[in-house]
Amino acid sequence: MIDLRGRWRPALAVLSASALLLTGCAKSEDDPAAKTTADSSAAVQTTKSAAAGGSTCTLTKFGGQKVDLKTATIGFSQSEKEANPFRIAETQSIKDEAAKLGIPAANLKVTNADSKFDKQITDVSTLIDQGVQLLVIAPLNSDGWDSVFQKAAAKKIPIVTIDRKINAKHCTDFLTFIGSDFYEQGKRAADKMAKALNNTGTVAILLGAPGNNVTTLRTNGFKEQIAKVAPNIKIEFEQTGQFSREEGQKVSEQLLQSKPNINGIYAENDEMALGAITALKGASKKAGDVKIVTIDGTKGAVQGIVDGWIYSVIESNPRFGPLAFGTATKFFNGEEIAENIIISDREYDSANAAADLGLAY
Repeated sequence: MIDLRGRWRPALAVLSASALLLTGCAKSEDDPAAKTTADSSAAVQTTKSAAAGGSTCTLTKFGGQKVDLKTATIGFSQSEKEANPFRIAETQSIKDEAAKLGIPAANLKVTNADSKFDKQITDVSTLIDQGVQLLVIAPLNSDGWDSVFQKAAAKKIPIVTIDRKINAKHCTDFLTFIGSDFYEQGKRAADKMAKALNNTGTVAILLGAPGNNVTTLRTNGFKEQIAKVAPNIKIEFEQTGQFSREEGQKVSEQLLQSKPNINGIYAENDEMALGAITALKGASKKAGDVKIVTIDGTKGAVQGIVDGWIYSVIESNPRFGPLAFGTATKFFNGEEIAENIIISDREYDSANAAADLGLAY
Protein backbone atom coordinates (compact mmCIF):
# COMPACT_ATOMS: atom_id res chain seq x y z
CA MET A 1 0.00 0.00 0.00
CA ILE A 2 1.27 3.43 -0.88
CA ASP A 3 1.53 5.82 2.06
CA LEU A 4 -0.16 9.08 1.09
CA ARG A 5 0.25 10.96 4.32
CA GLY A 6 3.21 12.91 3.07
CA ARG A 7 0.77 14.64 0.75
CA TRP A 8 -1.64 15.64 3.52
CA ARG A 9 -2.08 19.35 3.89
CA PRO A 10 -2.91 21.11 7.13
CA ALA A 11 -5.44 23.55 5.66
CA LEU A 12 -8.27 21.29 6.76
CA ALA A 13 -10.99 21.86 9.29
CA VAL A 14 -10.20 20.71 12.78
CA LEU A 15 -12.95 18.72 14.44
CA SER A 16 -13.42 18.22 18.14
CA ALA A 17 -12.64 14.69 19.38
CA SER A 18 -15.59 12.81 20.76
CA ALA A 19 -14.40 12.41 24.33
CA LEU A 20 -12.34 14.15 26.94
CA LEU A 21 -9.03 12.85 28.18
CA LEU A 22 -9.14 11.43 31.67
CA THR A 23 -6.90 13.06 34.22
CA GLY A 24 -5.19 9.73 34.93
CA CYS A 25 -2.71 10.05 32.03
CA ALA A 26 0.83 9.39 33.18
CA LYS A 27 3.22 12.25 33.72
CA SER A 28 6.74 12.46 32.39
CA GLU A 29 9.48 10.91 34.44
CA ASP A 30 11.26 14.25 34.18
CA ASP A 31 8.66 16.16 36.19
CA PRO A 32 6.51 13.78 38.21
CA ALA A 33 5.18 16.59 40.40
CA ALA A 34 4.18 18.85 37.51
CA LYS A 35 0.74 20.42 37.92
CA THR A 36 -1.68 20.82 35.06
CA THR A 37 -2.07 24.53 34.44
CA ALA A 38 -4.24 24.23 31.35
CA ASP A 39 -7.70 22.78 30.74
CA SER A 40 -7.20 19.03 30.31
CA SER A 41 -9.81 18.96 27.53
CA ALA A 42 -7.38 20.96 25.38
CA ALA A 43 -4.92 18.04 25.49
CA VAL A 44 -7.26 15.55 23.82
CA GLN A 45 -6.58 14.56 20.22
CA THR A 46 -8.47 16.40 17.50
CA THR A 47 -8.76 15.21 13.91
CA LYS A 48 -8.47 16.74 10.48
CA SER A 49 -11.29 16.03 8.07
CA ALA A 50 -10.80 13.14 5.65
CA ALA A 51 -9.62 13.86 2.12
CA ALA A 52 -12.40 13.89 -0.46
CA GLY A 53 -12.62 10.60 -2.34
CA GLY A 54 -10.44 8.75 0.18
CA SER A 55 -10.93 5.04 0.80
CA THR A 56 -13.49 4.11 3.45
CA CYS A 57 -14.55 0.88 5.13
CA THR A 58 -17.85 -0.28 6.61
CA LEU A 59 -18.78 -3.32 8.68
CA THR A 60 -20.68 -4.74 5.69
CA LYS A 61 -17.77 -4.24 3.30
CA PHE A 62 -15.36 -5.74 5.82
CA GLY A 63 -17.65 -8.72 6.34
CA GLY A 64 -17.59 -8.64 10.11
CA GLN A 65 -20.24 -8.92 12.81
CA LYS A 66 -21.55 -6.12 15.02
CA VAL A 67 -19.83 -6.04 18.41
CA ASP A 68 -20.79 -4.27 21.63
CA LEU A 69 -17.52 -2.93 23.00
CA LYS A 70 -18.85 -2.95 26.56
CA THR A 71 -19.00 -6.72 26.50
CA ALA A 72 -16.32 -7.44 23.90
CA THR A 73 -12.81 -8.78 24.42
CA ILE A 74 -10.33 -6.22 23.11
CA GLY A 75 -6.60 -6.56 22.53
CA PHE A 76 -4.05 -3.76 22.68
CA SER A 77 -0.50 -4.43 21.51
CA GLN A 78 2.10 -1.91 22.66
CA SER A 79 5.37 -1.96 20.75
CA GLU A 80 7.84 -0.52 23.25
CA LYS A 81 8.42 -0.80 26.98
CA GLU A 82 6.91 2.06 28.88
CA ALA A 83 10.03 3.97 29.84
CA ASN A 84 9.31 6.54 27.14
CA PRO A 85 6.67 9.12 28.24
CA PHE A 86 4.97 8.80 24.84
CA ARG A 87 4.33 5.08 25.39
CA ILE A 88 3.29 5.63 29.01
CA ALA A 89 0.65 8.16 27.96
CA GLU A 90 -0.45 6.08 24.97
CA THR A 91 -1.12 2.90 26.96
CA GLN A 92 -2.71 4.81 29.83
CA SER A 93 -5.05 6.56 27.43
CA ILE A 94 -6.24 3.22 26.05
CA LYS A 95 -6.82 1.86 29.57
CA ASP A 96 -8.53 5.03 30.77
CA GLU A 97 -10.94 5.19 27.85
CA ALA A 98 -11.82 1.51 28.21
CA ALA A 99 -12.63 2.11 31.88
CA LYS A 100 -14.65 5.20 31.00
CA LEU A 101 -16.75 3.16 28.55
CA GLY A 102 -17.43 0.55 31.22
CA ILE A 103 -15.34 -2.18 29.60
CA PRO A 104 -14.35 -4.67 32.34
CA ALA A 105 -10.62 -4.63 33.04
CA ALA A 106 -10.43 -8.36 32.33
CA ASN A 107 -11.83 -7.76 28.83
CA LEU A 108 -8.96 -5.45 27.84
CA LYS A 109 -5.90 -7.58 27.17
CA VAL A 110 -2.69 -5.49 26.97
CA THR A 111 0.67 -6.78 25.77
CA ASN A 112 4.06 -5.12 25.43
CA ALA A 113 6.67 -6.19 22.87
CA ASP A 114 9.62 -4.48 24.61
CA SER A 115 10.83 -3.18 21.22
CA LYS A 116 11.16 -6.73 19.83
CA PHE A 117 9.25 -7.15 16.58
CA ASP A 118 9.13 -10.96 16.73
CA LYS A 119 7.60 -10.67 20.18
CA GLN A 120 4.96 -8.24 18.96
CA ILE A 121 3.92 -10.63 16.19
CA THR A 122 3.68 -13.43 18.76
CA ASP A 123 1.79 -11.15 21.17
CA VAL A 124 -0.86 -10.27 18.59
CA SER A 125 -1.18 -13.87 17.43
CA THR A 126 -1.79 -14.89 21.04
CA LEU A 127 -4.42 -12.18 21.46
CA ILE A 128 -6.25 -13.58 18.42
CA ASP A 129 -6.10 -17.06 19.94
CA GLN A 130 -7.59 -15.63 23.14
CA GLY A 131 -10.69 -14.54 21.23
CA VAL A 132 -10.33 -10.76 20.93
CA GLN A 133 -12.99 -9.09 18.79
CA LEU A 134 -11.04 -5.89 18.15
CA LEU A 135 -7.31 -5.27 17.90
CA VAL A 136 -5.65 -1.91 18.55
CA ILE A 137 -1.98 -2.07 17.57
CA ALA A 138 0.87 0.40 18.05
CA PRO A 139 3.22 -1.24 15.50
CA LEU A 140 6.96 -1.39 16.01
CA ASN A 141 7.59 -1.81 12.27
CA SER A 142 5.50 -1.04 9.21
CA ASP A 143 6.18 -4.32 7.37
CA GLY A 144 6.21 -8.01 8.29
CA TRP A 145 2.61 -8.40 9.48
CA ASP A 146 1.31 -10.89 6.87
CA SER A 147 0.87 -13.80 9.29
CA VAL A 148 -1.14 -11.61 11.66
CA PHE A 149 -3.35 -10.30 8.85
CA GLN A 150 -4.14 -13.81 7.64
CA LYS A 151 -5.04 -14.99 11.12
CA ALA A 152 -7.15 -11.92 11.95
CA ALA A 153 -8.90 -11.95 8.56
CA ALA A 154 -9.94 -15.56 9.02
CA LYS A 155 -11.85 -14.51 12.16
CA LYS A 156 -12.95 -11.12 10.78
CA ILE A 157 -11.22 -9.18 13.57
CA PRO A 158 -10.84 -5.48 12.67
CA ILE A 159 -7.42 -3.93 13.30
CA VAL A 160 -6.94 -0.27 14.26
CA THR A 161 -3.33 0.87 14.04
CA ILE A 162 -2.21 3.90 16.02
CA ASP A 163 0.88 6.10 15.88
CA ARG A 164 2.65 4.08 13.16
CA LYS A 165 1.16 2.80 9.93
CA ILE A 166 1.28 -0.80 8.73
CA ASN A 167 1.82 -1.27 5.01
CA ALA A 168 -1.22 -3.36 4.12
CA LYS A 169 -4.54 -3.49 2.28
CA HIS A 170 -7.24 -1.24 3.67
CA CYS A 171 -10.54 -2.85 4.74
CA THR A 172 -9.00 -6.29 4.26
CA ASP A 173 -5.91 -6.33 6.47
CA PHE A 174 -6.72 -3.33 8.66
CA LEU A 175 -9.60 -0.99 9.36
CA THR A 176 -7.89 2.37 9.80
CA PHE A 177 -4.72 4.17 10.81
CA ILE A 178 -4.98 6.88 13.48
CA GLY A 179 -1.98 9.15 13.90
CA SER A 180 -0.07 12.27 12.97
CA ASP A 181 1.06 13.49 9.57
CA PHE A 182 4.73 12.62 10.10
CA TYR A 183 5.90 14.21 6.86
CA GLU A 184 4.21 17.46 7.87
CA GLN A 185 5.85 17.21 11.31
CA GLY A 186 9.25 17.08 9.60
CA LYS A 187 8.40 20.10 7.49
CA ARG A 188 7.27 22.07 10.53
CA ALA A 189 10.47 21.14 12.34
CA ALA A 190 12.47 22.39 9.36
CA ASP A 191 10.64 25.71 9.41
CA LYS A 192 11.46 26.09 13.10
CA MET A 193 15.11 25.20 12.53
CA ALA A 194 15.38 27.69 9.67
CA LYS A 195 14.01 30.40 11.96
CA ALA A 196 16.30 29.40 14.83
CA LEU A 197 19.41 29.58 12.61
CA ASN A 198 18.36 32.59 10.53
CA ASN A 199 18.43 30.34 7.44
CA THR A 200 22.13 29.48 7.61
CA GLY A 201 24.37 27.05 9.48
CA THR A 202 25.02 23.35 10.02
CA VAL A 203 22.58 20.78 11.35
CA ALA A 204 22.68 17.20 12.61
CA ILE A 205 19.76 14.78 12.48
CA LEU A 206 19.16 12.25 15.23
CA LEU A 207 17.19 9.69 13.25
CA GLY A 208 14.49 7.53 14.76
CA ALA A 209 14.48 3.75 14.61
CA PRO A 210 14.76 2.27 11.10
CA GLY A 211 12.03 0.12 9.62
CA ASN A 212 8.98 2.29 10.24
CA ASN A 213 7.23 5.09 8.39
CA VAL A 214 7.63 7.60 11.23
CA THR A 215 11.40 7.84 10.77
CA THR A 216 11.19 7.88 6.98
CA LEU A 217 8.56 10.61 6.78
CA ARG A 218 9.97 12.83 9.54
CA THR A 219 13.35 12.67 7.79
CA ASN A 220 12.05 13.31 4.29
CA GLY A 221 9.80 16.15 5.40
CA PHE A 222 12.64 17.89 7.22
CA LYS A 223 15.21 17.50 4.44
CA GLU A 224 12.92 18.57 1.63
CA GLN A 225 11.62 21.59 3.52
CA ILE A 226 15.12 22.72 4.58
CA ALA A 227 16.26 22.50 0.97
CA LYS A 228 13.28 24.61 -0.05
CA VAL A 229 13.22 27.34 2.61
CA ALA A 230 16.83 27.47 3.83
CA PRO A 231 19.29 26.07 1.27
CA ASN A 232 22.18 27.62 3.19
CA ILE A 233 21.55 25.23 6.07
CA LYS A 234 23.68 22.14 5.52
CA ILE A 235 22.95 18.75 7.05
CA GLU A 236 26.37 17.47 8.10
CA PHE A 237 25.54 14.49 10.33
CA GLU A 238 22.87 11.78 10.44
CA GLN A 239 22.73 8.76 12.71
CA THR A 240 19.99 6.75 14.35
CA GLY A 241 19.39 7.22 18.03
CA GLN A 242 16.68 4.52 18.02
CA PHE A 243 14.12 6.92 19.57
CA SER A 244 16.03 6.33 22.84
CA ARG A 245 17.38 8.86 25.33
CA GLU A 246 20.45 6.76 26.03
CA GLU A 247 21.22 6.27 22.33
CA GLY A 248 20.46 9.91 21.64
CA GLN A 249 23.09 10.88 24.19
CA LYS A 250 25.69 8.48 22.74
CA VAL A 251 25.11 9.65 19.19
CA SER A 252 25.25 13.29 20.26
CA GLU A 253 28.54 12.70 22.06
CA GLN A 254 29.94 11.29 18.82
CA LEU A 255 28.50 14.26 16.96
CA LEU A 256 30.13 16.79 19.25
CA GLN A 257 33.49 15.06 18.91
CA SER A 258 33.39 15.09 15.10
CA LYS A 259 31.42 18.33 14.63
CA PRO A 260 32.05 20.45 17.74
CA ASN A 261 30.75 23.61 16.07
CA ILE A 262 27.42 22.20 14.91
CA ASN A 263 24.70 24.86 15.02
CA GLY A 264 21.53 22.82 15.28
CA ILE A 265 20.19 19.38 16.15
CA TYR A 266 16.95 18.00 14.75
CA ALA A 267 15.84 15.11 16.97
CA GLU A 268 13.05 12.94 15.62
CA ASN A 269 11.67 12.45 19.11
CA ASP A 270 11.95 14.13 22.50
CA GLU A 271 13.81 11.30 24.21
CA MET A 272 16.75 11.68 21.81
CA ALA A 273 16.63 15.45 22.26
CA LEU A 274 16.87 15.06 26.04
CA GLY A 275 19.81 12.72 25.55
CA ALA A 276 21.41 15.34 23.31
CA ILE A 277 21.05 17.94 26.08
CA THR A 278 22.97 15.67 28.44
CA ALA A 279 25.71 15.36 25.83
CA LEU A 280 25.81 19.13 25.31
CA LYS A 281 26.16 19.72 29.03
CA GLY A 282 28.97 17.16 29.13
CA ALA A 283 30.72 19.07 26.35
CA SER A 284 30.45 22.32 28.38
CA LYS A 285 27.94 23.83 25.99
CA LYS A 286 25.51 26.39 27.35
CA ALA A 287 21.76 26.51 26.86
CA GLY A 288 21.04 27.91 23.41
CA ASP A 289 24.54 27.34 21.99
CA VAL A 290 23.09 24.60 19.79
CA LYS A 291 19.51 25.03 18.62
CA ILE A 292 17.42 21.90 19.19
CA VAL A 293 14.14 21.21 17.42
CA THR A 294 12.34 18.01 18.33
CA ILE A 295 9.05 16.14 17.96
CA ASP A 296 6.72 14.66 20.60
CA GLY A 297 5.58 17.09 23.31
CA THR A 298 6.69 15.46 26.55
CA LYS A 299 6.84 17.55 29.71
CA GLY A 300 10.61 17.08 29.83
CA ALA A 301 11.07 18.57 26.36
CA VAL A 302 8.62 21.43 26.87
CA GLN A 303 10.39 22.22 30.15
CA GLY A 304 13.59 22.19 28.07
CA ILE A 305 12.18 25.13 26.12
CA VAL A 306 11.46 27.00 29.35
CA ASP A 307 15.03 26.29 30.49
CA GLY A 308 16.52 27.48 27.19
CA TRP A 309 17.96 24.16 25.95
CA ILE A 310 15.33 23.42 23.30
CA TYR A 311 14.17 25.90 20.68
CA SER A 312 10.91 24.25 19.64
CA VAL A 313 8.84 21.08 20.00
CA ILE A 314 6.37 19.83 17.40
CA GLU A 315 3.74 17.79 19.19
CA SER A 316 2.84 14.18 18.41
CA ASN A 317 -0.16 13.51 20.64
CA PRO A 318 -0.21 9.98 22.16
CA ARG A 319 -3.67 10.12 23.75
CA PHE A 320 -5.32 7.70 21.33
CA GLY A 321 -7.89 6.13 23.65
CA PRO A 322 -10.98 8.28 22.93
CA LEU A 323 -10.42 8.37 19.17
CA ALA A 324 -9.55 4.67 18.86
CA PHE A 325 -12.61 3.48 20.79
CA GLY A 326 -14.84 6.13 19.24
CA THR A 327 -13.81 5.00 15.76
CA ALA A 328 -14.41 1.33 16.62
CA THR A 329 -17.86 2.18 17.98
CA LYS A 330 -18.79 3.96 14.75
CA PHE A 331 -17.51 1.04 12.70
CA PHE A 332 -19.55 -1.54 14.61
CA ASN A 333 -22.59 0.74 14.26
CA GLY A 334 -22.26 0.54 10.48
CA GLU A 335 -20.69 3.95 9.78
CA GLU A 336 -18.00 4.55 7.14
CA ILE A 337 -14.46 4.73 8.50
CA ALA A 338 -11.67 6.51 6.61
CA GLU A 339 -8.45 4.70 5.80
CA ASN A 340 -6.40 7.43 7.50
CA ILE A 341 -7.57 9.46 10.48
CA ILE A 342 -4.99 12.19 10.84
CA ILE A 343 -4.75 14.14 14.07
CA SER A 344 -3.85 17.80 14.48
CA ASP A 345 -0.70 18.52 16.51
CA ARG A 346 0.23 21.76 18.29
CA GLU A 347 3.67 23.37 18.60
CA TYR A 348 5.60 24.61 21.61
CA ASP A 349 8.18 27.38 21.65
CA SER A 350 9.32 30.16 23.98
CA ALA A 351 6.06 32.04 23.44
CA ASN A 352 3.79 29.36 24.92
CA ALA A 353 5.91 26.66 26.61
CA ALA A 354 5.53 27.90 30.17
CA ALA A 355 1.79 28.55 29.90
CA ASP A 356 1.05 25.30 28.05
CA LEU A 357 3.28 22.94 30.03
CA GLY A 358 0.14 21.35 31.44
CA LEU A 359 -0.84 20.17 27.95
CA ALA A 360 2.38 18.17 27.61
CA TYR A 361 2.54 14.56 28.75
